[in-house]
Amino acid sequence: MASKNPPKPTLVLFVRHGQTPTTGKKLPGRAPGLHLAAKGVTQAERAGARIAALDRIAAVYASPMERTQETAAPIAKACKLRVRTHKGLIEADFGEWTGKNLSALRKKPEWATVQRYPSGFRFPGGESFPEMQTRMTGAVADLVSRHPGEAIVVVSHADTIKAALADAAGTPLDLFQRIVVSPCSVSAVLYSPTGPIVLAMNSTGDDLTTLVPS
Repeated sequence: MASKNPPKPTLVLFVRHGQTPTTGKKLPGRAPGLHLAAKGVTQAERAGARIAALDRIAAVYASPMERTQETAAPIAKACKLRVRTHKGLIEADFGEWTGKNLSALRKKPEWATVQRYPSGFRFPGGESFPEMQTRMTGAVADLVSRHPGEAIVVVSHADTIKAALADAAGTPLDLFQRIVVSPCSVSAVLYSPTGPIVLAMNSTGDDLTTLVPS
């Protein structure tokens, strides 16, 4: 019996949520009630215009958090789509560190482990980095399976996107902190049956229509 044709590649555009009043100041995690700042709204609208220029987006997915939903809304509107929520895209569970000031967290002895050996760290009362990466990559695999041969947008958070990009690039989790994912940046990965191809990371101003495999 002849084998079935392999699924066509899926283009995933990862978008970090726009700037919030606490960006760079606190570790908000999954605490509710955090919305985009005015600058974040503008960033999301610009991201929507850039992504809509591709004229091939099939779906827009977002983490359940308010800041990701508010970022996804103008992107979906520009693409004439609706926002779909996927729980697997949610921010890491920072446990007892949720809502803490980053200036205070950086003084903790555990902070060095977070930066240099994240695969061995679990947030007190929360997730470990490997659990977060497994959850995020599992969610991405699920979405890719739903959209063979299509392009989709995934709006999530800095650490979750960095973890997905590290996995796609074959980078060890302990080096994922070297990846930068700015607010409303776009990172593009083409997921094919033979493995992912990273087309862009942390793109904030380039023409996305030029992103093709070399």
